[in-house]
Amino acid sequence: MNLNNATITELHKLLTDKAISATELTQHFLSRIAENDSEINSFITITPEVAIEEAKAADLVLAKGQHTMLTGIPMAHKDIFCIEDIRTTAGSKMLANFIAPYTSTCIEKLRHAGTVTLGKTNMDEFAMGSSNESSYFGPVHNPWDKTKVPGGSSGGSAASLAACLCVASTGTDTGGSIRQPASMCGLTGLKPTYGRISRWGMIAFASSLDQAGCFTRTAEDAAILLEHMAGHDSKDSTSLNLAVPEFTAALSEPLAGLKVGICSDYFKEGLEPEVENLVMDGIKELAKMGAEVVEIELPHTKFSLSAYYVIAPAECSANLSRYDGVRYGYRCKDPENLEDLYKRSRSEGFGSEVKKRIMVGAFALSAGYYDAYYRKAQQLRRLIKNDFVSAFEQVDVIVGPTAPGTAFPLGAKTNDPVSMYLQDIYTIAASLAGVPAISIPVGLSKGMPVGLQLIGNYLEEAKLLRVAHQFQQQTNWHQQQPQSNLL
Repeated sequence: MNLNNATITELHKLLTDKAISATELTQHFLSRIAENDSEINSFITITPEVAIEEAKAADLVLAKGQHTMLTGIPMAHKDIFCIEDIRTTAGSKMLANFIAPYTSTCIEKLRHAGTVTLGKTNMDEFAMGSSNESSYFGPVHNPWDKTKVPGGSSGGSAASLAACLCVASTGTDTGGSIRQPASMCGLTGLKPTYGRISRWGMIAFASSLDQAGCFTRTAEDAAILLEHMAGHDSKDSTSLNLAVPEFTAALSEPLAGLKVGICSDYFKEGLEPEVENLVMDGIKELAKMGAEVVEIELPHTKFSLSAYYVIAPAECSANLSRYDGVRYGYRCKDPENLEDLYKRSRSEGFGSEVKKRIMVGAFALSAGYYDAYYRKAQQLRRLIKNDFVSAFEQVDVIVGPTAPGTAFPLGAKTNDPVSMYLQDIYTIAASLAGVPAISIPVGLSKGMPVGLQLIGNYLEEAKLLRVAHQFQQQTNWHQQQPQSNLL
C-alpha cells in the first residue's frame, strides 16, 4: 500500500495489524514535508519533536489495544487553532511570534483520540481571503499546478493533504474556506452545522460564522474525524449541547428515495461551462443511484455575497480590536505616545486585506450607518436562512457547484477584490444560514480538480456524509492525484 495517499481507515488497519508503527508512519510524513514543502509552502510551523513524542505514545496505546480509529494518525492543523507551547500565528505578522498558552478544544479532542500533530498550516491572514495569498508567510502553491492558488483561507491545510504531506487536516470555514480549497485541491472538505464543533481556542474572524471542519480524502474519513471533533463545550456559548451521533453508522445505506434539490440560481452567468458540465454529470450520477432530482428555489441566495461582506467585516473589526500593541502580539518600536503605539502597531502588524475589512466593518457599525448596512444585512441573512428551511421541507440535500471555476494563477485576482470575493459565491449562503455542507471531487477540468457541493439541513451531517460516501463508491475522482505525487 502507498502510505502517501492512504486513508485513515486503511492506515488504521496497518497500525492495528502492526504492519507499521505510528512512529514509522509519522517519520514517513515528516520526511515528505522536509523534502517537498519548500515548493508548496503549506506549513508555517513544523513540529517534529512533538510529533515523534505523540507517535511513541500512540504506539503504547496501540500495544495495549486501547486505540481509537485515529490513534497514530498524523494530522496537520490550520494555524488558527491554538496549541499549547506551539507558535500560533493566524498567518499574520501581528501574531508571528505568539506561543499559545492553551490548546483549543477541537485539537484537544483530536489529540485525546490519539492523532499526531505534524505542524501548523499556512492560511490567509486571520482567515480573510479566498486564495491563501494574504498570508504574512507567503502564498501557498497548489500541488496540482504550483503556479496556481490552492484556494483559501485554509489553503495550507488543503495543499498539505493534496501533496500527501499528512493523512488529514483541520480547517475553518467562515464563508467557504474549507469547501472552496477542497474543490480546488481535489479533496473532501466538510463544514458542519454551526456550533457542532467548539470554537474555543480558535482565533476569531467572524464569530457568528466561523466553524471548524476538516479535509480528508474520503467522506468516510470525514465522518470518522467529525465523531471525534464534535461535541458540547462549556467554554463556548455557541457550542450545541447535543449528543454526538455515530456519523459512520449510516454511510452504507443506499440513496433510493432520497430527494436531491438543484437551484437554477447556481447555474447562471459566472460559472465556467466545463465546471457546470461536470457538476451536472455528478447530479446525473446521484440520479442513477436512486436519488430523485427536484427543482427548488432559493430566491435570496443572490443577496448572500452582499450580506456576508457587511456582516463578516463588522464582526472582524470588533474581534481584531484586541490587537492593539499593549497586551500581546506585534508592538511597534519606540512609540511616541499611546496613540502612536495603537496606530503603528496595527498599521504595521496587519496586512492590506485585514485592514480593508476592518475599515469596512467599522464603517458598517458606525453611528448613522448601522441600520442602513449591518441591520439590513442581518435581515437578509434571516431571509436566506428561511429559504433553506423551506427548501429542506421538499428535499434531503441541495447539490450544486462549490466554486465557479478551478484554481486560478497566483496573483491573477489580488488587485481585483470583487473577482476574488466571487470565488465564494456558492458557499457563503450555507455559512450565513449555519447549515452543514461538504465539497467532494466531481472531475477534472483542464487537469485541475472541480468540486461538487452538497448542502444539508441542520444537524444532518450524517445524511450529507452518506450521500458523499455513496457517490465516492461509484466514482474515483477522489482518488485522483497531482502528477507531482506520482513521480
